[in-house]
Amino acid sequence: MLDISSEFDISYKVLLLGDSGVGKSQLLSRFVKQELNMHSKSTIGVEFGSRLIEIDGKVVKVMIWDTAGQERYRSILNTYYRGAVGVILVYDITKHQSFENLAIWLTEIQEHVNKNTGIILIGNKTDIRDHRAVSLEEGQQFAITHGINFLEASALDTTNVEIALETLIKDIYKMIPAQKSGSDNDSKLVDISKNLQNNSTSKKKSKCC
Repeated sequence: MLDISSEFDISYKVLLLGDSGVGKSQLLSRFVKQELNMHSKSTIGVEFGSRLIEIDGKVVKVMIWDTAGQERYRSILNTYYRGAVGVILVYDITKHQSFENLAIWLTEIQEHVNKNTGIILIGNKTDIRDHRAVSLEEGQQFAITHGINFLEASALDTTNVEIALETLIKDIYKMIPAQKSGSDNDSKLVDISKNLQNNSTSKKKSKCC
């Protein structure tokens, strides 16, 4: 992994979306730190992390925003779509409701981002596939129907985690000009995220993997 303090050629803003409890925070930890925090709590507002990836000799800074999945945060989180060029949409393969809600998430994504935004669907928690409620074929068919990439993965044992992120970033790289992108307001959004977390009184531990 490249040192995050290194110079970069391009920056991409990527959103992690999906229901609460599907494992977005754990995926963020894997993407950014290549480690897992088993004691993480449900995201309140937004969490943020970044890392560098090299593609075709270019250093890409990927800024990943992990958004709260709870309905009560939806109106606030609409702000965070601004400037996004990629989306990682996540569901839990052991919770069929999280899969059923993908259509709602996808509609919201299409309302807020450019049509050329890269999207990858991740069916998380393959480490507990014995409790599977969503078949591999269901995930594949949803992705085919909506024209997006798809992988099943596990934040716990790292299966397909790196491949998923690299696949998305390569797709974005092909679709948009090789110039510095991203938002000048990112620092402000981090402050907003911190305020949301500090003011919340409804924190609870997550059960996701």
